[in-house]
Amino acid sequence: MLKMKIKPYLTLLLGFFSLAISSAQDKKFAVHTIAFYNLENLFDTINDPNKNDEDFIYTKENYNKKLNNMAKVIAQIGTGENQNNSPVVLGVAEVENRKVLEDLVKNPQLKDKNYGVVHFDSPDNRGIDCGFLYQKKHFTPTSFKNYPLMITEDNTDKKSKDKEKVDDTDDNVVDTKTKRIYTRDQILMTGLLDGEEMHFIVNHWPSRRGGERRSSPLREAAAALNKKIIDSLQAINPNAKIFTMGDLNDGPFNKSVKEVLGAKGDEKEVKPLGLYNPAEKMLKKGIGTLAHRDAWDFFDQIIFTEPLLRKDYTSWRYWKAGVYNKPFMIQQTGQYKGYALRNSSTEPGFSDHFPSYIYLIKEIK
Repeated sequence: MLKMKIKPYLTLLLGFFSLAISSAQDKKFAVHTIAFYNLENLFDTINDPNKNDEDFIYTKENYNKKLNNMAKVIAQIGTGENQNNSPVVLGVAEVENRKVLEDLVKNPQLKDKNYGVVHFDSPDNRGIDCGFLYQKKHFTPTSFKNYPLMITEDNTDKKSKDKEKVDDTDDNVVDTKTKRIYTRDQILMTGLLDGEEMHFIVNHWPSRRGGERRSSPLREAAAALNKKIIDSLQAINPNAKIFTMGDLNDGPFNKSVKEVLGAKGDEKEVKPLGLYNPAEKMLKKGIGTLAHRDAWDFFDQIIFTEPLLRKDYTSWRYWKAGVYNKPFMIQQTGQYKGYALRNSSTEPGFSDHFPSYIYLIKEIK
């Protein structure tokens, strides 16, 4: 059976704060959690004739169960002895429409967090979109925009012969007339986190359906669009604090992430205008966000720019990263014991992905 190394990231919180409080300067730190979660087919109860949603039309009972499960996880991501707040910004994927997100934030487990919603309808064949939830108390959006990914069948590697065809419900469907592959938009949300400007991009890159190698150019194109957005923000402000997050359908060592984005897994290698990817170190330790054939990978990444690595804690800086994978989210028996307790339309579970998160810290004067 699959075994996964689960690191007790939160247990270090107490030691960190004890050390800070006992220092000569008597420093104290505020903590915020930034997270991403693929909600795996958060659809509604209505058959939309304009979407290929037939496989995930929930009954009212199952819809409410799915919402309860998602809310339970979100309410707990990043919480621990010294941090009792859920994510202040959460990127999400595989949601059918804005209404399901509005229903989610009204769930009793999340209602007191007063989450706002940013969402755009994407042209994806199945109707699945990306979006953001943000706590209005801490984050104020100043702008948001969607960027369509323009890819065609010509972007695929037709010469590639994959030994393994990836079974995925997320197909890269080709328009027979235009040859365009309709997939998820990338969403940029800019705003103020407790008064400090931050930029967040949420992604759900094209799937590996048809084979990893054959479909790799599609994700490389998605990474190129992502890099273009980041470059445009850095052209305005080289010290911009930018987070790009999402289900990339590639791991931290794949070409799209390592070469096209240029994300580094070692903080010391990140230069000005560069990107740091904490998922790389975690995956090397056996920590992942999803499993396939008894092997872990880390598709659900949060990558960010160099200014967040600086050691001046008078503004928000990166502290550390983790994967939220509590026992109630894990399959406990059977062939897939140890895997994420995934979801179906007739038996709502949680998700086939675990959420990833990072902590930001700032010194309190």
